[in-house]
Amino acid sequence: MARQERAEQTRNAILEAAASRFDAVGFLGASLSDILTEAGVTKGALYFHFKSKEDLADALIDEQFTVSDPLAEIEDPGLQTVIDLTQGMAASLQSDVRVRASIRLVIEQGSFITPANNAYKRWVDTIHGCLLAAKAAGDLRKEINAHDLAQFVQASFTGIQLSSQVLTGRADLLERITFMWNMILAAVVPPRRLHRFLPQGSLHEPAPV
Repeated sequence: MARQERAEQTRNAILEAAASRFDAVGFLGASLSDILTEAGVTKGALYFHFKSKEDLADALIDEQFTVSDPLAEIEDPGLQTVIDLTQGMAASLQSDVRVRASIRLVIEQGSFITPANNAYKRWVDTIHGCLLAAKAAGDLRKEINAHDLAQFVQASFTGIQLSSQVLTGRADLLERITFMWNMILAAVVPPRRLHRFLPQGSLHEPAPV
């Protein structure tokens, strides 16, 4: 096995172990010794890839933004793109420990030496760009402010996923996000265009015309 491949496997093992511990007990509750034990690596191997526990947390926080990677391939992003993005994030929170850990770390940002307060802004900016396109296409009512709506969507998603985590371990998260979109769409989309959008997500299929 090539040295670079071994190094990448070690890094992934550390990230997976760190995600498991951060997801289970949070940033303050997770110790480097527990992460090392779960990853099965030495302290030297960890410090080769990450300078500190905060550095590990920063790397995991970036993991949540991989959910938005497919946006780059969408020719005409818009309102359905935002719906699909939130439904994709909801599915990742159910199945991907790294995404769960990254979200918990952002929520616990006050524990960091350097708080991850940019994460919320990155999501708002991503959603805002899609909503600006939606408004230009006539898919939002004229009186709707795209930036205000982007902030509302981000905040609503955060609150809903937290409630779902506490009440059902996120088992009902997809249904809760679908309900959120049913409410939002009715309030912000012109009635004649409501049929174009799928609150449950399009699963990468085009929305009906």
